[in-house]
Amino acid sequence: MSTMSSLAMYRKHRLTIALTNSLLTLLPNSSASLFENGKSVLLLYVLLTQSLKVYRHLRARTVTGTLREFYTWVAQRILFLLIRLPSTSRTVNAQLSQARVEIENRLVPKGPNVTRHLELPAKGQTLEWILAEMDKMDHESPSHTNWKQGKLSGAVYHGGDDLSQIIVAAYSRYCVTNPLHPDVFPAIRKMEAEIVSMCLRLYSCPDGAGTMTAGGTESIIMAVKTHREWARKMKGITEPEMVIPVTAHAAFDKAAAYLKIKVHSIPVDSFTRKVDIKRVKRAINANTIMVVGSAVNFPDGNQDDIVALGQLATKYKIGLHVDCCLGSFIMPYLERAGLADGLEGRYKLEPFDFRVQGVTSISCDTHKYGFAPKGTSVIMYRTPELRRFQYYIFPDWPGGVYPSPSFSGSRPGALIAGCWAAMHHVGDSGYLSSCHDIVTCARKIAETIRTSIPELYILGSPPASVVAFGSKHPKVNVLEVGDRMSKKGWHLNALSGPAAVHIACTRLTLQVVDTFVNDLKECIKAAKSSPVGGGTMVTLYGLGKSSAVGPSMVGEIATAFLDTMYKA
Repeated sequence: MSTMSSLAMYRKHRLTIALTNSLLTLLPNSSASLFENGKSVLLLYVLLTQSLKVYRHLRARTVTGTLREFYTWVAQRILFLLIRLPSTSRTVNAQLSQARVEIENRLVPKGPNVTRHLELPAKGQTLEWILAEMDKMDHESPSHTNWKQGKLSGAVYHGGDDLSQIIVAAYSRYCVTNPLHPDVFPAIRKMEAEIVSMCLRLYSCPDGAGTMTAGGTESIIMAVKTHREWARKMKGITEPEMVIPVTAHAAFDKAAAYLKIKVHSIPVDSFTRKVDIKRVKRAINANTIMVVGSAVNFPDGNQDDIVALGQLATKYKIGLHVDCCLGSFIMPYLERAGLADGLEGRYKLEPFDFRVQGVTSISCDTHKYGFAPKGTSVIMYRTPELRRFQYYIFPDWPGGVYPSPSFSGSRPGALIAGCWAAMHHVGDSGYLSSCHDIVTCARKIAETIRTSIPELYILGSPPASVVAFGSKHPKVNVLEVGDRMSKKGWHLNALSGPAAVHIACTRLTLQVVDTFVNDLKECIKAAKSSPVGGGTMVTLYGLGKSSAVGPSMVGEIATAFLDTMYKA
């Protein structure tokens, strides 16, 4: 709790006690008067409690930020009313319908040659038929991409064909296993424990604890759930709050929505792209269960000041989760790869793991730069005692005592086997070499943009594998540049706040780094000489900033996208 919050709490309780004592001395003997005075005391308590909540909110969001939120809320209500007008409603619905059609045309294959399998076949098909049909589906989609060409931002973290064969062999051997039954599948239990142990040592906490999860989102949600349960038991917090950078992964907001936790999103410095530590400190109060930092964040690949966040976490006795899902098997190897201090100190590595005092949990995706099969991640804790707050245990179920380490009950043991096999095949030296090559590739792109593409600028000083660039030229719309790159076969990520585009380099990028730079220069030249605007990247991210109602319309488009995912 901050000093001002502590003082506010003290004053609140002192005032409540004083008022109660004063009222008690004035109470007559009649029960009616006692009831009326009791209501007055209760009313005062409610007013004081709500006032404290308002104070904490204003302290965390600032008066200006709170007024901006209120303005946006009012504007949205007004615009929603206007949208209900027949003429406006027709226009909006027409635009949304067009967006839905565009999404469907991109994702759903159409035409007379497309075969749809909407019901179970009358008889089982042969392996040859299944493989042939899979091959046809791989090429009939309008958005089909040959990912092996490397024109991707992240998405596919390919460790090589030899590693793929090893993963497939491991998967085949353990395809029916389930760690829910460790007595039936003891090898899978042993593999999972060993994967967690290897990751803990990689992040400098051999005596810590952890579990595997189905991915970074589940790891993050589990970390938030753990800190919520810890705070409830150890500190009596029943209205939990957490403080995160605006650049933190959306999984933290997802966790807050699922677990009923209030989130304070703190802005980052426009130059360094690190979270504003002073604002983080202001947002911490008696209900704060944890703060969050990224190493590195998804939007622009920069690292927050984990040491400063650790000092706050230690001072206020709260949790600190470090999101290393994207940093995974890159960040722990930067120093050994000779990449801890790049050009003119621009890429200086700062402490980020359990060696930092105050860090209580770290998430690491083995299915990214660990090259394990998709659907594997690890959540780590400084102590085994803290991990216990992640568990779910139902002792009174008629089916028996039900203990579960994470969200899932049954889990695919084959993925655990594939992860274990991948880590053993690549090994320490392989990950060290991979880190060196991938980060060198990312820094080459960043330095080329800095030195030979004056229309763009790099967001912050990304130390690892992600490079984000924005436009500093008035006639160059960076999202339009992203659209033009898409037409050249590139799948990049568009960002908002500020508008930018990023590429997450992988081993596949190594073969096309020069092609990327050349294509980028050509697209900038075209966007500057003949800007056209529009395009998917501009539509999706630009609409969210176009007006106060924009984010809701983006929500409609995102909903249409998710609906289309399940359109057979």
